[in-house]
Amino acid sequence: MTDEQLKSLSLARNKIAMLIDGDNAQAGLLPQMLVEAGRHGQITVRRIYGDWTTTSMNSWKDTLNFHAFQPIQQFRYTIGKNATDSAMIIDAMDILHSGVVDGFCLVSSDSDYTRLATRIRETGIFVMGIGERKTPKPFVNACDLFVYTENLVTAKKQATQQRAKKSGTKKKDEADPTPLLVQAFEMAVQQDGWASLATMGNVLYQLDPAFDPRTYGHKQLSKMITKYKDRFEIRSQEIDGSTLFYVKVKE
Repeated sequence: MTDEQLKSLSLARNKIAMLIDGDNAQAGLLPQMLVEAGRHGQITVRRIYGDWTTTSMNSWKDTLNFHAFQPIQQFRYTIGKNATDSAMIIDAMDILHSGVVDGFCLVSSDSDYTRLATRIRETGIFVMGIGERKTPKPFVNACDLFVYTENLVTAKKQATQQRAKKSGTKKKDEADPTPLLVQAFEMAVQQDGWASLATMGNVLYQLDPAFDPRTYGHKQLSKMITKYKDRFEIRSQEIDGSTLFYVKVKE
């Protein structure tokens, strides 16, 4: 099982509604956001919400047509109040009760969508979020899976970050992931002392929906585990043409 299959949570063929808060998301990252949501199903409902009479929404206009997104107009009736939140939440509930999708992708860094994500999960429907690292934890934790936009950077920006790391520069928010990995192992370990990497991956997203190997400079969980060879042992097994990975904490 690949890491992409592991991360999809068995939703690869399901239908996904992708709803974007245009006031609170980056138009330049739309292709990358589509790829992330597409890992978990077919994106059948595509909508971007905002006040399209304002210049702040101009950056979306070309890309939304190219990617077949429906722009939803929402006027700002009161200065300082965001009517986009209400419109998006109402539409999400209509879509939820229509039963036309199997999951949601909510794109925003706004905590106002915390209750919406929670309500969707209460029905047993998969919900993922995409937003900046500043997104409040309640919204992050209300999702089954949360992807930070900082991890959806271009190859050029990734290369710059790698050079910065090599020069000794480390981001403050790059905490040591080993305690989380150990906790996931302890929850997934079998009687033989080994834990399936696929099971560990599912547990990791339960412990921290924002967990992402790319946050620590790795594209796959298996490669990330291999980096911490002083703490973990990893082995592979071929079954019916698929490679299964197993992890063990070193004594």
